[in-house]
Amino acid sequence: MNRNSVIKDPVPGDRAEWRRRSASSAHERLAFLNEASRRIGSTLDLGETGRELMDVTVPRFADTAAIMVQDRLVIDGEFPSRPADGSALVRRVAIGVAEEGAQEWLEAFPVGEVTVFPARLPHAQCMTTSKTIMYPELDEETARLIGASLDREVVTKLLSGGSFLAVPLRARGRVLGCAVFTRRPGGQPFEEQDVAVAEELAARTAVCVDNARLYTRERRTALTLQSSLLPSDLHQPLGMEIATRYLPASDLMGVGGDWYDVIPLPGCRAALVVGDVMGHGTRAAATMGQLRVAARTLASLDLPPDELLFRLSRMSQDLDPTQIATCVYAVYDPVTRSCAIARAGHVPPVLIHEDGATEIIELPACLPLGIGNEPLEMREMILPAGSVLALYTDGLVESRARDIDEGITALRRLLSIQRGDLEEMCDVTISSQRPGHERDDIALLLARVHELAPDETAFCALPADPRFVGHARRFVRATLGEWGLGAMVDTTELIISELVTNALKHGWPPIELRLLRVHRRTLVCEVSDGSPTPPAVRTPTSEDDTGRGLQLIKRLTYRWGTRPTPVGKIVWVELMLP
Repeated sequence: MNRNSVIKDPVPGDRAEWRRRSASSAHERLAFLNEASRRIGSTLDLGETGRELMDVTVPRFADTAAIMVQDRLVIDGEFPSRPADGSALVRRVAIGVAEEGAQEWLEAFPVGEVTVFPARLPHAQCMTTSKTIMYPELDEETARLIGASLDREVVTKLLSGGSFLAVPLRARGRVLGCAVFTRRPGGQPFEEQDVAVAEELAARTAVCVDNARLYTRERRTALTLQSSLLPSDLHQPLGMEIATRYLPASDLMGVGGDWYDVIPLPGCRAALVVGDVMGHGTRAAATMGQLRVAARTLASLDLPPDELLFRLSRMSQDLDPTQIATCVYAVYDPVTRSCAIARAGHVPPVLIHEDGATEIIELPACLPLGIGNEPLEMREMILPAGSVLALYTDGLVESRARDIDEGITALRRLLSIQRGDLEEMCDVTISSQRPGHERDDIALLLARVHELAPDETAFCALPADPRFVGHARRFVRATLGEWGLGAMVDTTELIISELVTNALKHGWPPIELRLLRVHRRTLVCEVSDGSPTPPAVRTPTSEDDTGRGLQLIKRLTYRWGTRPTPVGKIVWVELMLP
């Protein structure tokens, strides 16, 4: 926002005469200060607070006025150490100029300029001593020094012979900067009564400026915490394209506890998470970070969505029973395109089909996290190829002007007409659904489903017969040859032979072998069987004839593990591609 202010004089007649009358009238001064107190500090924006002071004082009190604040307060919200030489590093945050000669003044004193005022100049003196510096008529030498500090000769001409008043901005025992008022040569010079008025104006402005500083610092802290706790490098799962956005709340409320996450799971599956901690500020952001880490920890147990959210709810009660959150959690398998979803008090997901038709994924909302101990419900479905799954928080669909149902209807209408890039869809959705300031933050996650290419997956069903171990090895050799991964054939054959042998020996049908190539980076091999008992790693002795297979797998693979299925288990290994 441009903080420059060119103000026409609303007072008819001779301003000098008006000033003489106002200076001699305590009643008029009190009325002036009462008006100033009403108009200054209407927002928590530092620049706007300065602009409000300009509107009040120019031209009724001065021909020009400016607010200068210590630069580090503007940048970091922190008080700098006092320079040993008594100089002052300040940033001009607002300036007001009466109409006459306005352009020349605005060019000489641009808003946003950072200036170092030497100790001998009135700006630095009033900040160092915390006392008002008044020049009924500013001498040419001082005006020249001010112009030299700004490196502009025109400043000397503008200030010489005029009346000058520098007032410290002091709040809560600290000097934030200074306010400067000037009157042009030939006008009524500043007097002692004017000093009292200026100090009262500066005192009220300083408190508002300090409030804006404290608010900005807290909001910056919360926003930094929030952004640091969100994933910086989002996982792009196999068979799915992901785009996300996080938008803080308006300046009146600050950041909140909305978050999103994409968690890789064994078997190239992925968990999609969107959550919302009720409330705003640093506390909500901190709780969000704890819940996100907890969700990731529980995801490593490979729990179904309803069980995971139930445990997350129990954990949130231990973290902070006063904080309530909502969450939606979905697990997607790119091979079958199956998606299992559950939600805890969260707004329902929206599915956008390839032809533009939209549907709300109906599943019970259940209670929010941290409330009650009731079990949650889950829904499983197949996501059509080309469809887009939208997970979001209520800030996207609810506002003071409309309820959630109206917002969801508007969201579905907006998503149905978009077919392009997901990043563009996110931008259009955010800007259209929240065109102005709102009181809640937003998290949005869009996931487009893709069919896997022939060189990304391969299956082989195996009868429960040991003779088919050789068939599994031949299948591996043929598949890797087609994929151009001949260098990995020997190692992979050995691993698959061990896994299939264990499944035939210790498990029961159905037995299946599955190979997956992930983004040309890793090769995943899975062997499933009908037994729920996972293999146990043990250290064999020199006399044992068995127990060395899993030790061999540990040495040859990047990582390995097991996960349960509705009919048994899957043992999987992951190898890095050459």
